[in-house]
Amino acid sequence: MKSIAALQNRVTPWSDGLEPSDAELDAIEQELPLILAERDLLDAEIITLDRTPTEVDERRIRRARNRVLAARRDLANRAVGTTVSGDAA
Repeated sequence: MKSIAALQNRVTPWSDGLEPSDAELDAIEQELPLILAERDLLDAEIITLDRTPTEVDERRIRRARNRVLAARRDLANRAVGTTVSGDAA
């Protein structure tokens, strides 16, 4: 497979580090439960696009929304619990 890259910096600046950094990977890993919950909600909503939602569909969407809210809450609580360097303990 051949990689396509811009040859001029005006279009896209070239970077030797095309892979995500460790910090970016850690951030993605922290947000993964929320990402997966949002994906499940989207899947549940897509199922009902071309038909009238049944009771089971509505329950699936409601549960998926609750999982998204719980994942957002957990992520926010985890972010509040971390301290920035220099903060008083």
